[in-house]
Amino acid sequence: MPYLTGTQPTARSTHLRTGLGIPGYAHPLLAPTEWGELTRPGTPVHWVVLNVADGPGTRPDPHCLDTAARLRNAGVRILGHLDTAHLGTAHPDAAHFDTAEDTRAFGEVISEAHRYLDWYRVDGFFLDRCPTERAGLPQIRRTITTLRALRDKAHIVLGHGTHPHPGYAECADQLVTFRGSWSDYRWSQVAEWTADYPPDRFCHFVHGVPRPHLDEALRIARWQGAATIYFTDRTDRTDRGGRTSPWGAMPGYWDEIVSRIGTGVSE
Repeated sequence: MPYLTGTQPTARSTHLRTGLGIPGYAHPLLAPTEWGELTRPGTPVHWVVLNVADGPGTRPDPHCLDTAARLRNAGVRILGHLDTAHLGTAHPDAAHFDTAEDTRAFGEVISEAHRYLDWYRVDGFFLDRCPTERAGLPQIRRTITTLRALRDKAHIVLGHGTHPHPGYAECADQLVTFRGSWSDYRWSQVAEWTADYPPDRFCHFVHGVPRPHLDEALRIARWQGAATIYFTDRTDRTDRGGRTSPWGAMPGYWDEIVSRIGTGVSE
C-alpha cells in the first residue's frame, strides 16, 4: 500500500478546523474536573466516549447517568464504547486486531449497544479494537447496519488505531487511523488512499506529547488530514499498580490546546 510521508503538506491541510475526540476519561467519580470541562461553552469537542465498565456495565450507573445528562444538555455528542475484540486478550491501548476470528460475538456487542441507548441515550458508538483487514469487514458492516437501525443517525467511529483496509471508510463516519505515542507519531506516515476522503473522516490519538511539541503535533494532524484529535502529555506507563491509560485524565496543557483549536488556528 503506498504511503505519503508524515511531514509532507497536502492541499487539504489549508485552513483546517480541528476538534477534540475524547477517547474516554476515567469514571466521573475519579475525574469530575475532566468531565466538567467538556460542558464549558466554546470547548471544541466533536464527541466523547463513555466507557462505564469495559462497556455499559450490568446496571445503570447513577454518576454516569448524571454526567451523560449534563453532556447532552450542553450539546456534546456521546458515544458508547463497544469492544469488538475479546475482552482481556490485549491491553486496552492495543492498536488493532487483524482477523475476523478475533472479534467478539455479534449478539454480545448489540446487547451492550441496547443498554447504552436505554440508559445513557448515546448519540452513537465507538467500536474499539476494530479489525483492520479485509476479512473483518463483513462483520463490522453487519454490526454498523444494526447499530444504525437501533439509533437513527448514529455516529459511528471505528477505533482501529492504524490505517485499515480502505473498505472500512465506506461504512463508518470516522476512523481512528493513529493511536499511540508521540515518538511514533512524529515520524508517522499516512496511507495514500486517505487523500480520497475529507479530514473530518479521520481521528488521531497521541499520548506523551510534550508541551513544546504541541504545535508540531497539530501541524502533523493537519498535514495528514485528521480533523478530530486528542493530544496529551500523559504517558502509557507501567507502575506497581499495573499499566496506566494515558487517556483517563486531561493533558496538563488542556486550556492551551482548547484555546488553539477552538479559534481555528491553522498553518
